[in-house]
Amino acid sequence: MLTAEAQPRIDPEEWTITVDGAVERSRTWSWREAHALPGSTYHGDIHCVTTWSMLDTTFRGVDVDTLLGLVGPRPDATHVLAHSSTGYTTNLPLADVTGGRAWLVWEYDGRPLAAEHGGPVRLLVPHLYFWKSAKWVSRLELMTQDRQGFWERNGYHDRGDPWLEQRYQGDP
Repeated sequence: MLTAEAQPRIDPEEWTITVDGAVERSRTWSWREAHALPGSTYHGDIHCVTTWSMLDTTFRGVDVDTLLGLVGPRPDATHVLAHSSTGYTTNLPLADVTGGRAWLVWEYDGRPLAAEHGGPVRLLVPHLYFWKSAKWVSRLELMTQDRQGFWERNGYHDRGDPWLEQRYQGDP
């Protein structure tokens, strides 16, 4: 069982992202292949469950919709489990990572994403608490039913909406 998330050192040239599970065509992209996809920028706020927020942030990468469009989610896909290269996981309803609501990002404020913040690439789901934005992301597994990730198995809310203050299991 994962007890602490160690900060890995990932060479961007060795990094890959795989999208698989309940999809028509599993696919893996290298750093160069991911960067060749149409770029996308998020400009807005982020919120952490520990009560801090950062306003007017800018992240750049590729939106999750682009990746999903290339793998073809099956009609019965309902959730995503984001996997980190450290073993960390977090679960998300598919609706929370589609429709221009989630990105794989490799830049923050015009600079490469630092390792301590999840670089070379992290998932960004800015409308949910930041534990849902998995650092060092390496895989998005589409699922036909929900399966809790690390923090969710340990008492955090399955969704994590900051506006509803969904911090812990049992919160609305």
